[in-house]
Amino acid sequence: MNIHRLFRRPEGLKGKLFKLTGPIFLETLLILTLGVVDTLMLSQYSDNSVAAVGVVNQLLNMVFLLFNITTTGTAVMCALYFGAKNNKSFIQVVGTSLLFNAAVGLIISLILTCFGGRMLVMMDIRPDLMPDASIYMKIVGGFGFFQAITFTVSTVLRAANKPNYSMQVALVINILNILGNYTLIFGHFGFPALGVEGAAISTSVCRAIAMIFLFIVLFKRLIHRMPLAYFRPFPFRMLKDVLKIGAPSAVEQISYDASQVAIVYFINMLGNEILATRVYVMNIVIVGYLFSLSIAQATAVCTGNLVGAGKKRAAYTLSWYAWKRSLFITFVASSSVYLLGRPLLGIFTENETIINVAMGVLLVDIFLEQGRATVLMFLFNLRSVGDVIVPVLIELVCMWFFAVFCGYMFGIVFGLGLAGMWVAFAMDESSRGIVLALRWRTQKWKRRNLIRHDVKVG
Repeated sequence: MNIHRLFRRPEGLKGKLFKLTGPIFLETLLILTLGVVDTLMLSQYSDNSVAAVGVVNQLLNMVFLLFNITTTGTAVMCALYFGAKNNKSFIQVVGTSLLFNAAVGLIISLILTCFGGRMLVMMDIRPDLMPDASIYMKIVGGFGFFQAITFTVSTVLRAANKPNYSMQVALVINILNILGNYTLIFGHFGFPALGVEGAAISTSVCRAIAMIFLFIVLFKRLIHRMPLAYFRPFPFRMLKDVLKIGAPSAVEQISYDASQVAIVYFINMLGNEILATRVYVMNIVIVGYLFSLSIAQATAVCTGNLVGAGKKRAAYTLSWYAWKRSLFITFVASSSVYLLGRPLLGIFTENETIINVAMGVLLVDIFLEQGRATVLMFLFNLRSVGDVIVPVLIELVCMWFFAVFCGYMFGIVFGLGLAGMWVAFAMDESSRGIVLALRWRTQKWKRRNLIRHDVKVG
């Protein structure tokens, strides 16, 4: 195999990489836009409704992390079997993942419906927010299994090099959600003004429609038939492989969310202005993050396909090419955000104290994003070849030492404020990035064989 020839051909590795990156970027952006639109439209209804939905979504997002236990493993195994052209095993992974996530989703939906109110009480939600929060929890949480299935199908389509379909569905759902919110929150076209309840209904209906659309795409464009013979006896080995990769990744994500809770607690010590500054900065720097995330996800799909096809050398070469491009694009994006920082911040606030603090943070963030781009690239690549345990241990140690402990020391003890904490965050991302890159460079993952090449069907 001539790797350089593959890189030169328009339809080769580079073309495939960027063909995947665009739709993944747009799909992720549209998903984020969905939440922003909900917040903006509810803010026109009442501030309390925004606060109530914000609390519920924080809880739901943590609960929905359980779906990542299978979706991460599904992405890896599907990409490998797709690259290996092992159609039977690919279908078995898809089927077992769908069944498992649907079952988990139904159980979680039942728990949220029956005990969601008690969970909100445990979160010490204010009494005046409880009515709105409770109804939103029952409707959105009660139909959470739609999200579980949608996550799975979208993951499969990405692994099979078809992310454009998920992007198109996300676009349609954004439009439908805006229409649904307009109709049900404010009461138009003959419908009553339902406020938060209307937003919850719109969200749940849109998720159901997304699930149906994705199912149609899955069975029309990718899997034309799913023979029951493939699941007799039930392929528990496939489910075991998926969970073996997904469970450690879910632990890492849960640890990350826990560390963020600790960090927000520390920032809260600095006062409401600094807490608001963090929110504004996070909303602005998301641009650079989306670029690096999309390139990393696209590279992981290509890596999985290549390793599944036995082209490990090509996968290794592609990863370094993609990393360099990711660093460049992320640097341009984060530098542009810094240079345009004042007018961008002016959209959110006129408070000069907040703007001045934020500008110092945005300068540090240029370096942080380089570290984050490296982390995402090599973390996703290591996952795509089944190397998950060591990266998770690396993540846990660096995250809690640098981001949490050093963040507290720099920001609170040494009095450097939010900018000092951002330096600690940059140290966290950079240290993890370096270690993960070195782990990838050892090429020990080449000795791993996650899939069997003994059966090829289709």
